[in-house]
Amino acid sequence: MYSLSQLKRGLDSPHLLVREANRLVHTRGNRRYNDGIDVFSEDWDNLFILDACRYDMFREQHDLPGRLESRVSQGAHTSEFLEANVAGRDLRDTVYVTASPMYYRKREELDAEFHDVINVWKEGGWHDAYRTVMPETVVEYAQTAAERYPNKRLLVHFLQPHYPFVGETGQKYFDLDDLAFEWDAAFGDELGVSDEILWRAFRENLDVALPHVERLMHSLPGKTVVSADHGQMIGDRSRPVPNREYGHPPGIYTTELTKVPWLVFENGSRKTIHHGAAEEEAETSETEREASPEDVSIGDGEEEAEADDLVEDRLESLGYL
Repeated sequence: MYSLSQLKRGLDSPHLLVREANRLVHTRGNRRYNDGIDVFSEDWDNLFILDACRYDMFREQHDLPGRLESRVSQGAHTSEFLEANVAGRDLRDTVYVTASPMYYRKREELDAEFHDVINVWKEGGWHDAYRTVMPETVVEYAQTAAERYPNKRLLVHFLQPHYPFVGETGQKYFDLDDLAFEWDAAFGDELGVSDEILWRAFRENLDVALPHVERLMHSLPGKTVVSADHGQMIGDRSRPVPNREYGHPPGIYTTELTKVPWLVFENGSRKTIHHGAAEEEAETSETEREASPEDVSIGDGEEEAEADDLVEDRLESLGYL
C-alpha cells in the first residue's frame, strides 16, 4: 500500500509513477533483490567495490592489469547489495574497510558478523572540502587493515565513481557546498546541466579512483577482484515502460544498474584465510596504533545518537538524503 504523501508525490512527478510501475515488474511485486551472484561465494582474497560503477564504463576507461569479466549484481542500490550479500551471515573470515556509511546505518537489520568493520567515512577519513572519502584515503586504511589482518579476506568499498563529483568537470559545474543534490532533479532539468556534463563528471570520478585502485592491487597479496555494488543510469531508458532514468533507484534491475565489472588480478601466493581469530594474529600494540591511520571503528564509548547523526550527515553529502 502507498501512503497519501507517496501518491501525491507520484502525481506531482509522473516519472516516479513510471518508475514504480517498472519496479513492480522488476521485483515481481515482492522480490527483495535481483537474481545475481553471492559475492562471498566467489573465489577471492581481496574484493574492491567501486560504488555505482557500471560495467561498460569501466571496460572503456580502465587500464588495470588482470582479466576483465562481468557479473550480475543482486542490487541496484548499495542497501540492496548489502542486504542480499551480508544480511544474517557469519563473515568472520572477512574485514570490511568501507568509505560508505550505508552498512553502519543498516547494521542492526543486516545483523552480519565481520571479523572487523573499519568505517573510513568517520572524521579520520572524511574529506570536508569534497564531502566524500577520497580513494587515496581508502587505500591507506586498506593497507593498514591488510597488515593487521594478514589472514583475512579484505572487502574494500571505495565511494567513487559515486557522487559527489571530484574531477575537473564536477568542480566546475557542481557546488559541493550545496547538499541538495538529487538525481531525480535531472528529470526536470533542475540540475541546470546536460546529460553530457553529468556523464563527463561521472566518468572523471572513475578516472580519479583508478590509479589508487591499481596501487592497492599491487600492494596486496593473493587474488584480487575489482567489482561494483551496482551501476548507474544517466538518461538511459528504463524498461519495460520506456522512461529516462537517473541515479540508481532500488528495485530497477536494468543492465545498466546490475551488470558490473569483475576484474581478476593475481599477485603472488594466495592468502591462508582463517575464520575467527587466527593464533598468529598478534594484538596491535599501542605503538602500531599510533603509526596507523586513526582508528575509525565505532567504539562502545561513543554515543549512539552522535554516531547516527554523523551517518545522516555523510549520507546527505553523498546525495542519499
